[in-house]
Amino acid sequence: MKPFLLLFSLLASAIQLSAITAQEVANKAAEASYYKGDDGRAQVEMRITDRQGRERVRELTILRRDVEDLGDQKFYVFFHRPADVSETAFLVWKHPDGQDDRWLYLPALDLVRRIAASDERTSFVGSHFYYEDVSGRSPTEDHHELVETTDNYYVLQSTPKEPDSVEFASYKTWIHRTTFLPVKTEYLNAQGKVYRTYQALKVETIEGIPTVTESKMADQERGGSTTLRYPRVQYNLGLEDELFTERFLRNPPRELLGQ
Repeated sequence: MKPFLLLFSLLASAIQLSAITAQEVANKAAEASYYKGDDGRAQVEMRITDRQGRERVRELTILRRDVEDLGDQKFYVFFHRPADVSETAFLVWKHPDGQDDRWLYLPALDLVRRIAASDERTSFVGSHFYYEDVSGRSPTEDHHELVETTDNYYVLQSTPKEPDSVEFASYKTWIHRTTFLPVKTEYLNAQGKVYRTYQALKVETIEGIPTVTESKMADQERGGSTTLRYPRVQYNLGLEDELFTERFLRNPPRELLGQ
């Protein structure tokens, strides 16, 4: 190859690699993961496996409505089975620029409990997923660095802007370059050791939208994992805003929950 052609090729490659910033990748990943369509409904099977290999299976429905693009959202989560969590409901008003509002309805006590912001990174109803994993972490909460670009993935290294508010020191995410879906995330502790891992196990195109239909969260410290399978996902249903209120925690919209 002639010297000027080689130089041109190297410059073109450098321009291509620098054409997107780490923050833009993080924003697109959040959009692909949590903002598909104007709203959505997903039937979910949650399979929790403890360190001894014992399994518990839960079935739930998630409703989601976007208030604004890459901005505020509302989530409603309703548990169908088993009996010990049946009728439990979880409501989130997500505010990327501030603290989320979260409520949990406990039917055995007929009690609606407000979930504190400090509870965001605690177990979601006994699973290996956290409350924050359900509604998503805002990409503005972390500093992002694009540490690698491969043929298939952007690899981000992210560190929290407020380290005292989370239990991780950093996390590393592999984001598919075409769909911008995160396919793997490794959470590292202060010693730089991976203690928690997320994986997208299956991706399907639903209504023209690439969608994760099976995922897994594993705990390398305590052992065990939780797998989420989404047998049915729908988008753009025209869900009303009033569904995402405390009133519907006690009186679930059963016609929308597959019951």
